[in-house]
Amino acid sequence: MQFSKREGDKRISTYPQISEVAPSFQRMALLLGLGTGAPGGRLAPNSMGETPVPRQNTELFPELLEGMRLLEGRFPSNELAARVVRAALTQPGVTGARLWRIEQGQAAVWAEVGALPSARSSRIGGAPVVEVAPDAKVWTGALGSDDFRVRVLEAHGEKPLTEAARAQLAMLARFAAVVLALAERRGAMKELSSIIEAAKRLNSTLDLGELIHIILQIATRQTGADRGTVFLVDRERKEIWSLVGLGLQQQVIRLPANRGLAGWVACEGQAVRVEEAYSDPRFEPDVDRMLGFKTERLMCLPIRNEAGVIIGVLELLNKAEAFTEEDEAFLDALSTHVALALEKAQLHRERVEKEKMERDLELAREIQAGFLPEAPPEWKGVEIAVSHRASQRVGGDYYDFLPVKSGGQDALLLVVADVEGKGTASALVMANVQAMLHALADRVDALEKLPATINQKILSGSRGSGLGAGRTTKYLSMFLALVEQEGRRLRYVNAGHVPPAVIRADGRHEWLDTGGMIVGLLADAEYRSATVELGPGDLLVACTDGITETMDAAGNEYGRPRLAESAGQKRGKKPEEILRGVLEEVEQHLQGGAHEDDRVLLVMKVGGS
Repeated sequence: MQFSKREGDKRISTYPQISEVAPSFQRMALLLGLGTGAPGGRLAPNSMGETPVPRQNTELFPELLEGMRLLEGRFPSNELAARVVRAALTQPGVTGARLWRIEQGQAAVWAEVGALPSARSSRIGGAPVVEVAPDAKVWTGALGSDDFRVRVLEAHGEKPLTEAARAQLAMLARFAAVVLALAERRGAMKELSSIIEAAKRLNSTLDLGELIHIILQIATRQTGADRGTVFLVDRERKEIWSLVGLGLQQQVIRLPANRGLAGWVACEGQAVRVEEAYSDPRFEPDVDRMLGFKTERLMCLPIRNEAGVIIGVLELLNKAEAFTEEDEAFLDALSTHVALALEKAQLHRERVEKEKMERDLELAREIQAGFLPEAPPEWKGVEIAVSHRASQRVGGDYYDFLPVKSGGQDALLLVVADVEGKGTASALVMANVQAMLHALADRVDALEKLPATINQKILSGSRGSGLGAGRTTKYLSMFLALVEQEGRRLRYVNAGHVPPAVIRADGRHEWLDTGGMIVGLLADAEYRSATVELGPGDLLVACTDGITETMDAAGNEYGRPRLAESAGQKRGKKPEEILRGVLEEVEQHLQGGAHEDDRVLLVMKVGGS
């Protein structure tokens, strides 16, 4: 069945589509005693031969019937509220109508039409009351209520409303209460269904970028927004950042957490709906300028996890009409599901990044191990043992053995170096130093020039890289020694390194500290070399500070004196045995201690008799 009416110059058709769940216009009219058939109230037999129903003249309440026709059909609750006040406006003598919605003690105008005084609401004794002055020109009536909400219809006329008009408004209110309740239930069921479907989609991926895209699809489709952005809160950096925006190419946008409306929502935890973004002093237009976009309307909501902690902000932009409380309520109901999915996706992303870093560090460890000799070389007149261990996967401690020519004779260049700090950055500097040493190994006659040349190259590389003022590359300490004359002479330069010990066959020891300052700090650094004569049974013990600065639980360092004493007590053994013995003592000293660094230990023993 179809009903039609003219409103202005438009023809509006409505269909009684809800007859299966609610009284249709005909059924309600019969229930209210408003027959639709034969004039004069005669009985009209129906086509099925059933007992005839008495019908009254439709012209008795034409305005009421006209108003009820407006409420026929399936409409969203907001549109139906607008139809209710329009229906009230069709009643005799009514010049304006307003529908109030009162929820949780707060009264708000839901819809209004026609000539009306200003809307006022107040609270009396904790209960919401819509203020309407006692006036014969005014009619009010409740459209049903429950424990959580009340709906009130208010009608005004230029003249006192007749009893007939009031009766028709009361009948209209009864019908409107039914259809509004059904519409709100349908809306609630649809919203619940949407939330369930959204929750399924949110749990369909662990990829953060894809998840944010899903969140924005759900939010923009539900609200009608043109586009949106999910900002995540980075508490360590005190920033909010966005990975993707719907309708934009994927970009990373980072903002200080105290800037913009999204930042304000992240800090204050309150939702915001703004009609004119550029008129709000909290709005940050820089993002618009960066993306070539013009924000007009916007809505921002905090995304809270189950503990109530704000982990992000959902920002929606440029809906065709104003954002509503219903938009906000739906997204707020979805907030916990969104937060849980985001936290899972971020944990997954962090785990993937950590696993990738672990693989990269393992590869770096293998590469760095390739820079270091697998074993000391066999060299006439001496035996050498060496140990290296990084406190992390990679480190900045370095040792090397380079066969070279010195004065036309074969010699062995020993290198023990320690780049400041530890980890990947120190390992990169170490690799650079290793490359330079190998390139300069044919110029060792003037041994003191070797650290000076490396110093200049490191500092010139730092300036060429464009590092800003106040920043320098990492510095390093180095011990360089030439083993000459089958181990009977040692020519060395100590560039700010832990002084190695020469332990004589009779137990005496001396420290090799001649040289200069650390490498990579000052451009005009100069270095000196010194020579030590060695005899059969003498030891050279060199290390990095990871050995001497190892601390016990009380904070006491292992120290150079103990190193010399330990090696001296074992001087009758082979270099490998001396090395293992010293390392065992260092490990015992370390038990319960807090300090552990990269470390290298080298022991060389002169042979012969």
